[in-house]
This record gives sequence, structure tokens and C-alpha cells, in this order.
Amino acid sequence: MVNFAIIGVGGYIAPRHLKAISDTGNQLLLATDPHDAVGIMDRFFPDCEFYTNIEKFASRLESINRSDNSRRIDYVSICSPNYLHESHIKLALKNGSHAICEKPLVLDLHELDSLATVERETGKKVFTVLQLRLLPQLVALKKEFESSKSSKKHEVSLSYVTSRGSWYNTSWKGDVTKSGGVATNIGIHFFDFLTWMFGSCQDFAVHLSESNRMAGYLELERAKVSWFLSTKRSDLPPETQAANKPAYRLITIDGKELEFSDGFTDLHTDVYRDILSRGGFGLGEARPAIELVHKIRSANITPSKGAPHPLIAR
Repeated sequence: MVNFAIIGVGGYIAPRHLKAISDTGNQLLLATDPHDAVGIMDRFFPDCEFYTNIEKFASRLESINRSDNSRRIDYVSICSPNYLHESHIKLALKNGSHAICEKPLVLDLHELDSLATVERETGKKVFTVLQLRLLPQLVALKKEFESSKSSKKHEVSLSYVTSRGSWYNTSWKGDVTKSGGVATNIGIHFFDFLTWMFGSCQDFAVHLSESNRMAGYLELERAKVSWFLSTKRSDLPPETQAANKPAYRLITIDGKELEFSDGFTDLHTDVYRDILSRGGFGLGEARPAIELVHKIRSANITPSKGAPHPLIAR
């Protein structure tokens, strides 16, 4: 049995990690969150120690890992806000535990390089949650594309609208310095998927850059991509709004719709199994998408490069 701790247990994504720890037959010994509305733990680990103070959590983690081999914390799962990921990962590694961190792993490349240094110093590893890479139909599709002898690039269109209320802009998620903005906070899944599936970025353009919506163009090794991301409800298609659905997700490849909805909600347990079986995705796998979104959020608007996404006109 493997022992876990979790940082950010009161957050939106934490229940998926709690379930994954439970589903893999392991136990959660320590948890922390500045907020104490964490009754979700009773469903999975009612005896877990809980702290609202991160310093007390860190002290307890260090104490257990130093003196109690039977309760040693093997992994710290990190579900805290994006801008805290680097410091929380380092907290885990420097106190003798591996880290499993939600996307985006970090916001900038210098943070990624800093984590690589701490990995070398501590001998502990950083893993991130890139669950779409484990979805069987996407793995098969990637192999098909890579084995193709055609030199023609695929035509890809990505549309993702996930409506958020006014709270979103008031929270840390609406602060680009803390969340990385729309391209990072809600787009990192897709940019990782695209660079993993179609190869490294050769060129890009940003056609639209607002606080709650962005759009642009990517040229990858094996694809040309038009993309649109938004948290505005008004960007939802009329039929989606009429059905009172909060989100719209569509990826087409050469005009054919790609379906992979389950990859966003049902694969955290598979991610944990992969890590625990000595697999997992680390700093190297996370780098291409982090580098790309960093460039996107700091780029100037270049509307003449690449075809504009049709949803820009909304």
C-alpha cells in the first residue's frame, strides 16, 4: 500500500485525485487546504489528518518522512491554484516525497527548469496529469498518424467554450499572473494533446486575445490547427444554450469529429495506476505545451497569419 498526502483538498479537481488514490487501493494520510469545507474526505479517507495551515502540514510531512517508515508519504498530490504549483511541488520533493501535480504543471519555463534542478538534488520525481495521452482511441490515432507516409498536413479545428460566472474573473483564475490566462488555464489540456498528437510547433499566430477568450493558429509537424477558447456563455452555440449545457467541445480532424469526452473526467485513476507502475508523465512531457502557451499569452495579434476560427465573429 502506498501512502499519499494532498495539497488543495478543498479544490475543484481534488475529488478526482481522492477517488484515484482510493481506487488504486492506497491511503491518504495528510491533507491541507486554507478552506475547511472538505467533507468530501469523509467519503474516501475519514481518518486523514487535515491542516488549514500549509506550514503545519509541511512540518508534519517532514516529521513523518524522517522518522516513521511505516507511514512514510510516498507521493504528494497537488491540486492547488496554478501559481502555487512550483512552490508546492518543491515542498513535496524537499521533504522526501514524489509529487503528482495537476495541469498546468507550472506557468513558465524557468519554473520548469527550477523543478528539474530540485529533482536532481532530491532524487524525487515530478509527475503531471496528462490523461488524454492514456485514452486508447487517441493512442491508436497517434500511431496511425505517425505511421502515415503522406506528407500532407491534417486540417484541425478546435473549439472549446466552458461558461463561467462573474466569480471567475474575481477569483485567482481571472488573474493572468496567477492562472496563466485562458490559453493556460482551460487550454493546456488541448495544447498538450495537439503537440503530442501532431508534433512540435513550427509556427503560430494569435488572432484574438481577451481576458476570457482567445483564438489563433498553429502549424505543427503534421497538422494545421485553428483554435478557439472561451469562458463566455454567449460563445456557446444556440443549441447548447437551449439545452442548458454549460460547455461545448469540438475537435475535427480533416472534417471528421473526434470524440474523447471521457478523457476529461474518467481517467485520473488510470493516471495514478500508470505512475505507480513506474510510468507516468514528467517534466519533459509537460514542457512542449507549457512553452507553447507561454509564447501564446505574450504574443502580439497577427490576424493575417493562418485562417481565423469562425467563432471569432461572435
